[in-house]
Amino acid sequence: MIKEKINLYLIQYAINAILRQKSKNFFILNIFILLTFLLTSIFFISNSIKYELNSTVEALPQITVQKIKAGKSYDIDTSVVDDILTITGVTDAVARVWGYYYFENVGVNFTIVGLDAYENQYKKSFENIVKKFDLNELSENSSMIVGQGVYESLKKGYYLQNYFNFIKPDGSIKKLTIAGTFNSNIQLESNDVIIMSKENAKEIFDINEDKTTDIVVKVANPEEISTISQKIKLMYPDTRVVTSEDFKVSYQNIFNYKSGIFLTIFIISLFTFFMIIYDKSSGLSSEEKREIGILKAIGWTVDDVLKEKFYESFIISFLAYMIGIISAFAFVYLFQAPLLRDVFVGYSELKTTFELPFVFDFQTLFLVFFLSVPIYIAATIIPSWRTATLETDEVIR
Repeated sequence: MIKEKINLYLIQYAINAILRQKSKNFFILNIFILLTFLLTSIFFISNSIKYELNSTVEALPQITVQKIKAGKSYDIDTSVVDDILTITGVTDAVARVWGYYYFENVGVNFTIVGLDAYENQYKKSFENIVKKFDLNELSENSSMIVGQGVYESLKKGYYLQNYFNFIKPDGSIKKLTIAGTFNSNIQLESNDVIIMSKENAKEIFDINEDKTTDIVVKVANPEEISTISQKIKLMYPDTRVVTSEDFKVSYQNIFNYKSGIFLTIFIISLFTFFMIIYDKSSGLSSEEKREIGILKAIGWTVDDVLKEKFYESFIISFLAYMIGIISAFAFVYLFQAPLLRDVFVGYSELKTTFELPFVFDFQTLFLVFFLSVPIYIAATIIPSWRTATLETDEVIR
């Protein structure tokens, strides 16, 4: 036989060997594809949601101050802003006006945020909106700016042209026209947020002129966030002072809980895969042993047998790996992982929808590859080597 690094004759023989036992190999291939697809899909969903959560947390205020009464959040006096600004290390404090409004036809809660053109914005995305739109017109013309995802939802649920009628707590109607739409690099924001003037937001939520929803604080030195939050708490014991680190821990706890479900699915998938590997490595069938004996009898060396078995196992495992990876890409990023994504994000009629952002992670591809292809190849070659090293007549018998 011709000595080559890649022996095309051995590859051809390996393909024919696979086709001779097509029922068995087809079953292994499909199980392999299913497990690869499931594991990769879970990793992709996990990476996408983690990226979106991290982007959201990074955009949150450093310190948020809320008025607490009977364990619930209430409107806080705007005069608290001036007191907080006297604390050394505080560079800015902004009175926020915001809240959730339920849109019945769409079946979700959208976030209404009131902005003032003359105050410092506590989020970079809001700074971009202020630069793009004239917020003074929002108050003068009774209008609002909505995220692109919000606009699509309203258009679908209410067949609106350019306005929406908000129902105030006293039952009266507040009509606001849509002055424009915006997009954000955070999908949860562009699919959830409605921007309007603080005056209109307070009217919709029935917030007094001298009150505000909460206060966000900006600190010059991030290392002093904890110290300043404690000072605010001492000044106003009836408040809840939440830092960006608190939000990060809270988000991480939610994700870790969901990751527990992911870990269960991951372990079940690996267990199923290794059961197949165990069955494969426990020994060859009598037909496969007889085939190796015949090959040795006609002049094949142990090296030739192992190369053929390598090609055979590599073709099956790598083909399954590629089909599983491509299927997972399509399932997660084209079809948005129906059903499986709910394991992580949960299901609720009140939540806004968002698309899983594309996150290409080489580590995930390498991890799934090394958990599957090399292990399957080894599980095929080891029993083949044991059989090939025996005497030819012993193998054939």
